[in-house]
Amino acid sequence: MSSKTPLLDRVSVPTDLRDLEEEELRQLADELRTETVSAVSGTGGHLGAGLGVVELTVALHYVFETPTDRLIWDVGHQAYPHKILTGRRDRIRTLRQGGGLSGFTKRSESVYDPFGAAHSSTSISAGLGMEVASRLSGKDNNVIAVIGDGAMSAGMAYEAMNNAGSRDSRLIVILNDNDMSIAPPVGAMSAYLSRLISSDMYRSFRHAAKQVARVLPKRVERAAAQAEEFTRGFVAGGGTLFEELGFYYVGPIDGHNLDHLLPVLKNVRDAEGPGPFLIHIVTQKGKGYQPAEESADKYHGVSKFDVITGTQVKKKGNTPSYTSVFADSLIQQAEEDDRIVAVTAAMPAGTGLDKFGARFPDRCFDVGIAEQHGVTFAAGMASEGYKPFAAIYSTFLQRAYDQVVHDVAIQRLPVRFAIDRAGLVGADGPTHAGAYDTTYLACLPGFVVMAAADEAELRHMVATAAAIDDRPSAFRYPRGEGVGVEMPTRGEPLEIGRGRVLREGSSIAMLSFGGRLAECLKAADELAAHGFTSTVADARFAKPLDEDLVGRLAREHEVLLIVEEGAIGGFATQVIDFLARNDLCDGLRVRPMMLPDRFIDQDAPAAMYAQAELDAEHIMGAALAAVGKDTLPAKSRA
Repeated sequence: MSSKTPLLDRVSVPTDLRDLEEEELRQLADELRTETVSAVSGTGGHLGAGLGVVELTVALHYVFETPTDRLIWDVGHQAYPHKILTGRRDRIRTLRQGGGLSGFTKRSESVYDPFGAAHSSTSISAGLGMEVASRLSGKDNNVIAVIGDGAMSAGMAYEAMNNAGSRDSRLIVILNDNDMSIAPPVGAMSAYLSRLISSDMYRSFRHAAKQVARVLPKRVERAAAQAEEFTRGFVAGGGTLFEELGFYYVGPIDGHNLDHLLPVLKNVRDAEGPGPFLIHIVTQKGKGYQPAEESADKYHGVSKFDVITGTQVKKKGNTPSYTSVFADSLIQQAEEDDRIVAVTAAMPAGTGLDKFGARFPDRCFDVGIAEQHGVTFAAGMASEGYKPFAAIYSTFLQRAYDQVVHDVAIQRLPVRFAIDRAGLVGADGPTHAGAYDTTYLACLPGFVVMAAADEAELRHMVATAAAIDDRPSAFRYPRGEGVGVEMPTRGEPLEIGRGRVLREGSSIAMLSFGGRLAECLKAADELAAHGFTSTVADARFAKPLDEDLVGRLAREHEVLLIVEEGAIGGFATQVIDFLARNDLCDGLRVRPMMLPDRFIDQDAPAAMYAQAELDAEHIMGAALAAVGKDTLPAKSRA
């Protein structure tokens, strides 16, 4: 390994780390930061969050006996340094690649990842479950959950804290405050007070004082409690809220100063009696890498980049991304209709709503990591005659399903769901795949469910959703660039429940829903070379279904392929149900093609769709097999 990292070269697993002297940990942290930057420069990924917790990662593995002590990283964006220290340095340059390391924590990847994470705000709940299970088993290991201040804003985190506080659990929660959003800058005095507050001496004195106060008259007991609360509020700044939830608050402390971190972690580790504990650390996202420190988003998510300059390698493409097409189309509609408003859940840039917000700052709302609230918030605006577009990734909309059903669908409120990242998403893997939204939305009465086959269709679907005033609607679209079709100047509302035919053929029909249409057209070209002409249709709508189109395809063809980039229960289910109820299956060979019943690990999107057998080659193979022609290339038959 590189001589630039002599200490890191000696650390394969945390037991090696614990053999070092404390005085060596500062150098180890510097080397770990260098290695993290070097690795991510070649793979891309979530860099800034990991750089912000380098010292914390070193300190946690030094003080606690991982993996016996359970360490949970909320979301997992910040876990790259953790992976390097836990036996995965030799694979760190396969991060987010096919067959390589996941970009998040993953139970099947390492015993040092006790809980998989990729969606936010789950760590405290999981940690409390582990802590309770340990106590039931008679174990005395520690459980530590590291959660960022953004993730702490979600309701689930507070539900878990409320539960933990009521149980007097031994859970340790570390709040990584990297936006300075809770506490002012911290220094030596704050660090000293945090060490004092976390010490057994202070905790014992506090406990004894409470016991004495309980035998005094209630008036005196209340006065003593108020005095202590005032004192701790003065010392600990933002800790009152956490104390009210039943946590023993320590902080804020400098999360980049090992001389501050180590004694506090040791005090909490060795503390007698119940917790739970909340250690509040203040860090800088992107710490130690100047381009990240100076970037607006602190290099939260990056493509490959030059380590010296920080310049990111951007793919050159001539076609706009689906996200930008959505944003531009929504702005166009909003310029003509002042009732159009937009809602995002902590993803303004990812959904394109940053552009909408710049144009209409009073009509764009970022509700934070709170998809449940965001959906019901949109429903409230819809009930007052506004036209809310809730732009939420498919994988994150799953978190608000009860609100979609109860607060939107049952009340038939015209909330428009712009569902980005539909289908397989590449490097983020199965945790971010948009596989289930068609299934869980098309089963709801009254919903209009659309999928864009290309960027022009997306523009029309934005206009269509804007025009639907009597019921909820959703339109889904993939991650990445469009397919290069000619773009209309403006979107025009589509006829609800009406698809389109792009190519007419004879024995084989392909009915596509969503982003696989281009692959269907490629498959049709290949089939033509085998002597089969194919009809290729774009359904556009899963609900309401274009029954006239489906009926015609069933009656006029021997084979009907139904192609979608979603899980079972989605579009194909709607089609087959219609065919069965109308006795259109006799003599028709129906072949639904959808995502397989398994989670597909990260890879290039094209490779993932090949694994799912939803590329042109496999579509052609399914068609030939259905007509009884085994003329596939050898690699397809294998």
